[in-house]
Amino acid sequence: MSRKLPIGKGETPRTACARTLVRTGVDEKTGERLSLSALRLRVGWCADLVSNLAATLLAEHCNTGDVEVLASGVDEGGRALPSNAWMALRRLGWSAAPPEGVKVNDRIVRMAQEQAGRALRSAKWRADLTAGVVAAWPIDPGKRTAREWDAVREAVPGGKYLPSSIIKARTRQAATFARANGRLPVDVFELEGTPKAARLLLLAACDGQQATIERSETGTGQALLRLQLPTRPDPATYRDWTWVACPIALPPTVPAAAVLHLPTLRLAGDTVRADLAYTHAVPKAHRTGHTVALGVDWGLNTLLSAGAVQLNGEGRITTLGAGGQFRAAGVLAKQHRLRRLSERLHTKSKHYERLIAGHDDHQLAPKLDVLRSEIQHVSNRRSNLNDALAWAAARWAVDQAIAARATVIYVEDLRSMEAGGMGRTLNTRLSQQVRGQIADRMRHLATEQGIAVVTVPARNTSKLCPHCLTPLRHRKAPDRPTLTGWKWAICPHQECRWQGDRDHGAWRRIAARGLAHQATTVTDRTSGHMAIRTVLDNLEANAVLTPTPKTSRKDRTKTGPTRPRSTRPAPRRRRAPSPARPRGRVGQRPEGHAHTDRTRLPRAAHRHQGVNTTSTPTTGHQPQGAALGAGFHHHAHASPPRWETIPETQSNAGSLS
Repeated sequence: MSRKLPIGKGETPRTACARTLVRTGVDEKTGERLSLSALRLRVGWCADLVSNLAATLLAEHCNTGDVEVLASGVDEGGRALPSNAWMALRRLGWSAAPPEGVKVNDRIVRMAQEQAGRALRSAKWRADLTAGVVAAWPIDPGKRTAREWDAVREAVPGGKYLPSSIIKARTRQAATFARANGRLPVDVFELEGTPKAARLLLLAACDGQQATIERSETGTGQALLRLQLPTRPDPATYRDWTWVACPIALPPTVPAAAVLHLPTLRLAGDTVRADLAYTHAVPKAHRTGHTVALGVDWGLNTLLSAGAVQLNGEGRITTLGAGGQFRAAGVLAKQHRLRRLSERLHTKSKHYERLIAGHDDHQLAPKLDVLRSEIQHVSNRRSNLNDALAWAAARWAVDQAIAARATVIYVEDLRSMEAGGMGRTLNTRLSQQVRGQIADRMRHLATEQGIAVVTVPARNTSKLCPHCLTPLRHRKAPDRPTLTGWKWAICPHQECRWQGDRDHGAWRRIAARGLAHQATTVTDRTSGHMAIRTVLDNLEANAVLTPTPKTSRKDRTKTGPTRPRSTRPAPRRRRAPSPARPRGRVGQRPEGHAHTDRTRLPRAAHRHQGVNTTSTPTTGHQPQGAALGAGFHHHAHASPPRWETIPETQSNAGSLS
């Protein structure tokens, strides 16, 4: 298989990762077919050898001096360090040896050095952040003044654009350490301790002498992974290592022309998972030159509100349709209930720990073990629910952009948002939304289509009118113009008088601001994310929407007298008479569109489906998934994209939903 990826004009290489399972293997030396349990055992032996070596490296070099040396990028002779972590550690002379009597090849040591090097490089940012927070320690750690905020942002590298929530979290962590020890931490390693080495195999640090991967000759949906695994937990000679061939089923998301890379193997429960990296060509996304953009706004129960706008040749910005919404109130309510359950379990677990006081033979020790397993179970449920919600919301937003033929998605930057003034419950729910996960998934899916995702400052996106930039008046509902609220927005300007949903006005402002400021878009060198950092007043004046004049679709000129209409219209009648009632238990043919072969409605039709609740079975039998109205997708309501071609003419008719 060729390792060179052909790149065409207007394309760029992109490396992604797909998760798959390794279910079986064949020992090439004996020809024995390994079951999943046998394969997992042998992978676990190899992972233990690697993690022990990595833990030794981390224990020796997890300090401020060694981390600074590795992060400097040069060795003692002034030569630049390689980009691969294991090569950089070897250049510095940092290595580890297996225990006496255990024989491993050089590639096992490579994987340990790669894992330790990545952990040490990632510790550099946390070390600088902790040092900056401690150096600019405020008088009151719970609330900084404006001057103290400026001081801590100056002390932290890149602190000007760092979300305030990250600085607050690190401050709380240091304050907890100070209360327990009577002083501030010296560095991040005293605050966090030595990181643990995970049980995984970073095969990317190996070459063909340890592992290879090739596509199967029988079909494009299969790949063959060959790697050396030990036959015992403490291999004494090289004869205790044998080659194992593992067939892998490629997910459908991996293109047929993609170049496969060696995966990362890790143990998850009773399975062996492979994080398979692959590189393929995708359309190149551009920073500027956009004429059609999709604006995305965040909400509470209405998680996403989005719509498309167009930049015309005269510099005018008009809307394309009325937009759509992704409502996930049921899913968010379920996540909120799981969070409260997790808090109660943690409180009870800490109470048991205080009662046990370190005695393993205490009578409450078994109950504490049960509580810890239940905490882990609830945590997994919350993680899976957030992951499913993030993928569903991101997929919907990208589909809206594809339907509108947009080349860029402008997302409101709410990384620093901390809810306040809305009550304890709403503040917590707003602060724990999965905005970061949705934005990452959105970038992942948009890159496949060559669509750029740009974050836009959130200043005054819901406060000002999208047509005239006049401060809006927020009311409870459109039919209650005098009752103060936050959902409905009304422009008080006499010549504008725009009114609409608060979230719909926000996505209009976000999209218009993005198109007006697209020349100021910057790309982060580390992450590759695009962002508009600041709002300029001269460009903000052009970030307004031009209302499209309403035109009649037909001539309504009166050509004659109006036909009189009765105040009491005739009742609706059947077009065909109903048959006579036959004898027996059967009844007449129902009128209208009711089914004649269904004795009663489905169970889901009788269940309460409020926006703030999650349905529960009302009978003793098990529900059959979404067919009966249960499951994730029953509680995530999305406006479907309009897949027809959007006309280029200026029109306010139609909607993306």
